[in-house]
Amino acid sequence: MAQNDKILANVLEIFRHNPKKQYQVEQIDQMLRRDHLGNFSDIVKALSFLEQQKQIITDGNGHYQLTQENIVVEGVFKANSKGFGFVRLEDEEADDVFIAKDYTNCALDGDQVRVKITAGGNPWNGKGPEGQVEEVVEHGIENIVGEFNPLTDQQVKVSHYIGYVVSTNKKLANYRIYVGEVGLHPQKGDIVKVAIEKYPNEANPDTMLGIITNVIGNKNTPGVDIMAIVSAHNVRCEWDQKALDQANAIPDHVTAEDMVNREDIREQPTVTIDGDDSKDFDDAVVLWKLPNGNYHLGVHIADVAYYIKENSPLDQEAYTRGNSTYLVDRVIPMLPFRLSNGICSLNEGEDRLVLSCDMEITPEGERVNYCIHPSVMRSHARMTYNNVNKVLDLNNHEPLAEKYHKLAPMLHDMAELHNALYQKRHQRGAIDFEEPEAKIVVDELGKPVDIVLHNRGIAEKMIESFMLIANETVAEDFYKKHVPFLYRVHETPDGERIKGFFEFCSAFGLQITADPNHVRPIDLQKVVSKTLETPEEAVVQMMMLRSLKQAHYSEEPLGHFGLAAKFYTHFTSPIRRYSDLMVHRMIHEYMDQGTDKAIQAHFASCLPDVADQTSTQERVSIDTEREVNDLKMTEYMSDQVGQHFDAVVSSVTSFGMFIQLPNTVEGLIHISNLTDDFYSFNEKSMTLTGRGTHKQYHVGMPIKVTLINANIEQHQLDFEIYDPDAPKKAHNDRGHGFKKTQDRNRSNHRGKRTGFHQSGNHPHLSKYKR
Repeated sequence: MAQNDKILANVLEIFRHNPKKQYQVEQIDQMLRRDHLGNFSDIVKALSFLEQQKQIITDGNGHYQLTQENIVVEGVFKANSKGFGFVRLEDEEADDVFIAKDYTNCALDGDQVRVKITAGGNPWNGKGPEGQVEEVVEHGIENIVGEFNPLTDQQVKVSHYIGYVVSTNKKLANYRIYVGEVGLHPQKGDIVKVAIEKYPNEANPDTMLGIITNVIGNKNTPGVDIMAIVSAHNVRCEWDQKALDQANAIPDHVTAEDMVNREDIREQPTVTIDGDDSKDFDDAVVLWKLPNGNYHLGVHIADVAYYIKENSPLDQEAYTRGNSTYLVDRVIPMLPFRLSNGICSLNEGEDRLVLSCDMEITPEGERVNYCIHPSVMRSHARMTYNNVNKVLDLNNHEPLAEKYHKLAPMLHDMAELHNALYQKRHQRGAIDFEEPEAKIVVDELGKPVDIVLHNRGIAEKMIESFMLIANETVAEDFYKKHVPFLYRVHETPDGERIKGFFEFCSAFGLQITADPNHVRPIDLQKVVSKTLETPEEAVVQMMMLRSLKQAHYSEEPLGHFGLAAKFYTHFTSPIRRYSDLMVHRMIHEYMDQGTDKAIQAHFASCLPDVADQTSTQERVSIDTEREVNDLKMTEYMSDQVGQHFDAVVSSVTSFGMFIQLPNTVEGLIHISNLTDDFYSFNEKSMTLTGRGTHKQYHVGMPIKVTLINANIEQHQLDFEIYDPDAPKKAHNDRGHGFKKTQDRNRSNHRGKRTGFHQSGNHPHLSKYKR
């Protein structure tokens, strides 16, 4: 090998071993000089040659990086309604690969694909890599929900198809799914579910073949719009008959046999505290002061695992569902109502089986003792958050039921303990976000009539504190037993994302000295504290949430960053989360059967699947709930086109800005609707700046807007800046803005509210916080 070739090979090897690292000429020179490989001039020539050969790229200022070209990678295709798309790679830190319309190889949204990189990304100009789909490895869509369109009799004779279905998903709306005689025969305008049999190919790039498996109902029938979304997300609604038979065979009352080997705590004044419209009560609490000045806190959770044995039909049904799904007008439960509202619900005055976590806690919030054990209890009161908040409000003189007066001293002690527990969490660095919850009110036909904001009071926060300490206690106890267990984890955020967040904060004058690569929860908590009751509070919290990872379930104790907790699990909601049911099952087994190798091996083998299934189904429910909320919010706003609103800029992108109204409704002001100037986008500061006027729009900025279009089918709202001096326009056919957006960017924006110990922005947020 010639000397020049040897230098080229060695220089290229440096880049190949660190493909994402950027090098300066001096660094490469220093690395090669150790092996006496050429002088500085030779190295500069080698870099120049490699750049000409497109092996490396440069920013022109002495920084070089390997070009990611002609390599084959695998990832998930994310389609755009215009035909192009992006491939999200398995490496989370890698940039998405852009796929032009002509190079998708008929891939559909959600397909697992193999992609050849044809143009590497350039980190210095922000341009991501480009590629072409070489192969669809696995189709991500097996079923499509859409509207049925019948063919004419003559067309049926010629084609042998009875009609075609057009998807309600805008990313798939350009395809026709033809259906034949096999399967169900719907009517024109019916919303149906189709099982795909043949996918698009080179010969038929815009069509598919399928069989209609379910007729959801006519598109104009109340409730069908929501059930179409439910069906599209494959949320299970039908019950397996064996599971129902098992549920119906369970007694509706606690028997003497059920109480064996349980502590009888029926005389303790346990209470349930939930929302006004709650019907399934899976947690009860009780509190008293001990002679030593400490608190005794009892958290008692419905013992669902006692009734649902492993691998039984009910267990398999609950595992498949993963959790209950809470929609604006209905609940799709994890368990049949006979259980969730009956024998497993801690109804007032009824004997119920529970798993108890009794804790002794000091007035400073330090847990000094605990015991986890099975019990039988009787709720002394079904209380509501609203009424408990009235009890705790010394200025409230509204008359309440006798049970509230009787239990008022305990409720005040509970509030005191909550304050101590909150301070304890705050001291260790737990990040606490306070945002109002939006509840969409619908009439009997499912039409939205109001959006009500609710700020959490002391009662809600108090119950949350008690559930958090119980979850931590259970997780720590079984970690110390050195047995396989299921944890709720929230990993340390990515350094690059935190660095971007810190840079964003600096634009508001917030000086942050923390190391983004070794960030601690308390570092972010301090940022939140600095912005409390300032105009920047909401936007800083929003941007922080975007920089955090998503919480999930794991058999590994990876800790919970957002809560600043070393150990955390979900123990407190077994009626509506399979994760909690699994935790209860393990508690029973370890208590009853011991912790021998066979028991441990059994749980060690099944926990990875349980963690994956519960995490996946949680995401499915969140996406379903969010899409239903988007639909109903759009429907609520549809008769307000042309009206003006106060708003806040919630996100800024290259194609415009998303805004949020005080009622939490969101929409887009497309850049084409900013007609007073030409605006350029600055990604680092997340601003749009006018070239001539220098007017600037930034996240958190209050503005006044006009609603110009409400597209109910696509759940999209278009706004423009309100100009009181502008002539009035007709807005009934406006609203092209969303058509020009990139779906990837819109979906990223929509994901901003996914919290770390809750599950997103929906009316039943408090249920997930536990």
